[in-house]
Amino acid sequence: MTTLSPGDKAPDFVAKDQDGNVIKLADYKGKKLVLFFYPKASTPGCTAEACDLRDHYQRFLEQNYTVLGVSADSPKRQKAFQEKYNLPFPLLADEDRQVLHAYGVWGPKKFMGKTFDGIHRTTFVIDENGLIAEVIDKVKTKEHAAQILK
Repeated sequence: MTTLSPGDKAPDFVAKDQDGNVIKLADYKGKKLVLFFYPKASTPGCTAEACDLRDHYQRFLEQNYTVLGVSADSPKRQKAFQEKYNLPFPLLADEDRQVLHAYGVWGPKKFMGKTFDGIHRTTFVIDENGLIAEVIDKVKTKEHAAQILK
């Protein structure tokens, strides 16, 4: 779905997290960033993915990674998701879909024979210089950390 590839400059973004804090890509300069896009907070696949990243969060920190989740959910829903599953990383509430569109993860999907627009589960690993190091579009929700930290 996305047209972004390794080596591309990561699209800049400004969005609010679950607590109303303004988060920008520039905040992560000098760090490796795992930017994961998920369809909907508190659904089974998204919960499995977020909890797998949570369970390996210390390993991410040890390797100088920061983790940031993004969906089109409201700040209230993101906050409930974060609190219910004790997620240690911010969750962007991209209700206007600006970040989703910038990264090319919003578009037509098929589910149970129906086509609709939604978020394609995709993760971007962004290096210290703001360049995309890896694009993971075949996310294994229950072992996503292993896909990134290989």
